Order: sequence, then structure tokens, then C-alpha cells
Amino acid sequence: MLEVVNLRSAYGRIEVLHGVNLSVRAGEVVALIGSNGAGKTTLLRALSGVQPITGGEITFLGERIDRLPPHRRVQRGMTQSPEGRQVFGPLTVQDNLRLGAYMRRDKEIDSDRDLVFEMFPVLAEKRHQLAGGLSGGQQQMLAIGRALMGKPKLLLLDEPSLGLSPTLVDQILEAIVALRSKSVTVLLVEQNASAALEIADRGYVLETGKVAFEGSGTTLLSDPKVKAAYLGAA
Repeated sequence: MLEVVNLRSAYGRIEVLHGVNLSVRAGEVVALIGSNGAGKTTLLRALSGVQPITGGEITFLGERIDRLPPHRRVQRGMTQSPEGRQVFGPLTVQDNLRLGAYMRRDKEIDSDRDLVFEMFPVLAEKRHQLAGGLSGGQQQMLAIGRALMGKPKLLLLDEPSLGLSPTLVDQILEAIVALRSKSVTVLLVEQNASAALEIADRGYVLETGKVAFEGSGTTLLSDPKVKAAYLGAA
């Protein structure tokens, strides 16, 4: 579904991604882990088109998309739930979800909104409440729901558990697993590396802008070097 070849990106003269190569197959949950500053968020932003690239190729569903603007990538089936939630605080939950479908013209928008409410019942209860008044966990659910309203084939999730309680983290991870059964492919950036690899089919470890390790989720969980560096185990 997604093929990234020798991807490079920079902020001014400072290159952050130094030739990243990765792939995502249809139906997978793929985890992207690494320390702060490794380039994980930059990579997702580059994939969604909001961060310019300086080299390399991005192929999605057999088509080069690295020259397309962000909204065209959304049209082709790639949406992102960004780090920090970034919900529209002055708008209601329902209006936030409606904005997630801004590129759609089909007749299934309302039914897809109902599926989001089914996945996150608390959003249904608070559909008329302003998003800025939601708790952190509820805002994260809304950010994911808004991305799902774009009817993605590939969902980019950036740090969905950041700042949440363990109970809410479990709920978010369960929702990600459930997406796989709904034919939504997921590329997941997650600070909780162990939890991410436990639910992932495959994973990549990004280290200073390059892929340092890759393999199945279980392989990376048991790799001594990955354990020592990223999973808090000696």
C-alpha cells in the first residue's frame, strides 16, 4: 500500500530524515518507534504532505504522491491524526467530525459518523459539546475519529497515547486493533514502544533520521538491542 524510498527532509539547512526506507502492506498495523528527535513526526508529516521533502519517493496504492498537496493525498485515502490532537476547540464534537469529511461528496458521511460514535461512545454523548471542553482522552478519540471521517485506506497516527492515563491508553490501542478488522491500514508512531509493538504486525525503529531496525512486532520486542535502547530493559 505504501512504499517509501530514500526519503529525505529538512528544516532549513538541517536535514532530519536521511534516506528513510519503509513499506506498509494493506491490512497491517505498522509501528514506528524511536527516541525523541529521531524524526518520527517529521516522517508522518512528510507522508501527509505538510512537511516538504528534499529527496526520495513516496508511492501510495501504486501512485507517486510526493508531489501532491495534502488534500489530494486525503482524497486518495491517506489521513493523519496529528500529535497533540489539534482539535478545533470552538467547534462542537459533531462539527469537528464533519470537517474530517471535507473532501467527501458521497452519501455515507452520516453513517461513517455513526461508526465513529459506535467506536467511541463518549463522543456520541458529547456530540453537541465544544471540543475545547473535552478531556485529553476524549480529544484524542475525537482526533482519531476526525481522521477516520476522511474514509482512509491508510491512517497515520502520531502519538495517540501521549499524556493519557493507562486505562485510556488501553482503550485507544484497542480501537487501533479494531480498525484492522475494518480494513483500515495503520502506521502508528507511539511513545509507548512496548505497547505499540505488541499490537503491530511489523515495526521500524527510527534512529537520528534513519531506520536502524525493522522486523515483526514480536521480533523487535525480543531483540536485545531494541530492548536496551527503547523498551526500558537491560
